[in-house]
Amino acid sequence: MKLGDWISNFCFQWVHGHNLVYNTCWEDPRLDRQALNLGPNDTLAMITSAGCNALDYACLGPKKIYAIDMNHRQNALLELKIAGIRTLEFDDFFAMFGDGAAKNADELYRTALRPELGPRSRRYWDRHIGVFAGRGPRPSFYFFGASGVLAYGINVYINRIAKVRSAMEDFLNAKSLADQQKIYSNQLHEVFWTEFMKWVAGRDLTLSLMGVPRAQRQQVDKTYPGGIAKFIEDSIQAVFTKLPFQDNYFWRVYLTGSYSRECCPEYLKEENFAKLKGGLVDRVETYTGSVLRFLNSGDEKISRFVLLDHMDWLSTHRQPILRHQWQALSDRADEHTRILFRSGGLTVDYVDPIPVRREGVTRPLGEWLKYDRTLASQLHEQDRVHTYGSFYIADLNAA
Repeated sequence: MKLGDWISNFCFQWVHGHNLVYNTCWEDPRLDRQALNLGPNDTLAMITSAGCNALDYACLGPKKIYAIDMNHRQNALLELKIAGIRTLEFDDFFAMFGDGAAKNADELYRTALRPELGPRSRRYWDRHIGVFAGRGPRPSFYFFGASGVLAYGINVYINRIAKVRSAMEDFLNAKSLADQQKIYSNQLHEVFWTEFMKWVAGRDLTLSLMGVPRAQRQQVDKTYPGGIAKFIEDSIQAVFTKLPFQDNYFWRVYLTGSYSRECCPEYLKEENFAKLKGGLVDRVETYTGSVLRFLNSGDEKISRFVLLDHMDWLSTHRQPILRHQWQALSDRADEHTRILFRSGGLTVDYVDPIPVRREGVTRPLGEWLKYDRTLASQLHEQDRVHTYGSFYIADLNAA
C-alpha cells in the first residue's frame, strides 16, 4: 500500500472508529421505496447509517427490518430513536430529532429513553446525550458527529466568512426552480467554489468526515472528469439548480441545523410517528457487526437488501471479503430477492465478475443478477441528495 493510501486509510479508520459519523441518512428513501416495492411478507437487511431510512421503510409495514452497522454508535442512534418513538410524545420527539435540540433532553433521557436502551447504547448515550441539549456554540445535534462537524464548518463559512446567510435564507424560501437557479448563480456559486473551497473539498480529511474512504474516492477519480472535487461541485450545483429544494430535507438540515415540520424525513411526520408507535417500530432490529458476519449468523431468508455504497469500501484492498459477502448473501436470499446498492463511481466494475455458487452451479455474479437499469437511471436523476455517481437495482435470479 502506498504511503498516501496508508495515511488516508488511517485518518478514515480513526474517524470511523472513534465517532458517530452519520447523524442523518444521506440516501434518498423516496427512490428506494419505488425500487424496493416492499410488501408485508418482505424481510429487509440494510446498513443502519443514522437509522432514518430504516424507520422510513418500517412505515410501509414489512415483516422485518435488520439494521446492520459495524459502528455501534450508529446503532445506538437508531436505538435512541426507537426508544423515543415508544416512549415520547410527538412534540418532544420532534424537538430532539427534528429541531436537533430539546431543553429537557437530559430529563427525557433519564426518565423515558434510557430504560429502553441496551447496555452498550446506554453507555454511549450516558456520555453523549448532551448533544441534544442545545447548549454551547453548536446548538443542534446535527452539528455533532463527524458529518455534523463538517456541517457546522459549512455554517461557520456561510455566516462568518462568506457572510451569505441572507442569500441562503432566500434560497431556502425560494418558491420555484427559476428562483433557485437565480439565487445560486448570482449570489452563492462564486462564494461556495473559491479555489480554497475546491481545495478543501478534495482533501481526504474532509472526505473522511463525510464518510468517504479513499477506496471510494478512487472510484470517483477514475470515472469522473476533474476528480472528486469537481464531482462534489457539480453534484451540489445539480441539487441547487436542477431539483426543487422545497422538500430537500437532506441539505436543509445541514444548512440550518434543523428540519422543519414540512421538510423532514418520513419518520418525523406526525402521522408516520403514530404508525411507528402503533407497533411498526417493533419490526426494526439492530445488529452490530459486518454485513458478512450478519449473513453468516443465521439462515432466515432475506427478500430485500439495501447495501448503500459500502462495497466501494471493499473494492480495492478487501476484495476477498466482498466475494465471501456475496456468497453469503446468495445463500440467505429467497427466490424473489431484490438488492439496491450505490457507488461513488459512475460505473461499477468490481461486482459482476465475482464468482457465486447457487444450486450447485458457479457463475460470475453478473450472470445471476438481473439489473433494472432503466428504472435505476430514472430514479437516480431524481435523487435529492445527489452525492452518488450511480445507483443499482438488481434481482438475484435462481439457477
